[in-house]
Amino acid sequence: MEVSIPSNLPEPVRRELASLVELAQSAFAADLKSIILFGSAAEGMLRPTSDVNLLLLLEKFDPDKADRLREPLRRISAAIDLHAMFLLEAELPAAMEAFAVKFGDIIRRHHVLYGSDPFAGLSPAPEKALARLKQILLNLTVRMREAYLLRSLREEQVVFLISEMTGPLRACAATLLELQGTPAASGKEALAKVASTLLTNPVDTELMEHISQARQTRALPDGASIPTFHALRALAEKMWAQANAM
Repeated sequence: MEVSIPSNLPEPVRRELASLVELAQSAFAADLKSIILFGSAAEGMLRPTSDVNLLLLLEKFDPDKADRLREPLRRISAAIDLHAMFLLEAELPAAMEAFAVKFGDIIRRHHVLYGSDPFAGLSPAPEKALARLKQILLNLTVRMREAYLLRSLREEQVVFLISEMTGPLRACAATLLELQGTPAASGKEALAKVASTLLTNPVDTELMEHISQARQTRALPDGASIPTFHALRALAEKMWAQANAM
């Protein structure tokens, strides 16, 4: 079966992904149905700070077969910051229901490295997506308050928090817009669109620029990190309120 590695990835990442696909094929044989690259790597937006995310779809999980992949996976994970999800075909519908926002993001941003596309024609049920969206946004707002108190004495830690929280909020913004019938082209565009309607404070006008800079470089101008974090936190709260009112 043909293997498709995106040409716009850095050469070390392409090389390690090609190696992993070959090793997974050898290890799992006919049990391996698909290998899906998702997230920023799948959309050609991989940054030096990005994870490389994979979904390996299996017919069954055989520990003896999995053992053959154990050491290579450890090495490749360390080399390119790879995170792999092993999911059975029979579990896919339940996973899409339980993690509707995450799988909505995977559906929007994925590339099939090997096998067939398990997401062709699929989307999470709107009622499940809304329920999960509200849960995730509430969890994020609560976590951000605690994180601020624990980690705001050092600007570099606040910048890391901004980078860490932006990814889930972009996925939530994309889901929110889809549920409203006004989908955006990307999670980044979705968050900017939602922010433009929900935030009115003058300092918030620099939010999108600063969170992109935080994610790309893990650095912000002196004094910018805390106002940016508070704007992002306020946006999460307002997104939850909007979702909760739907």
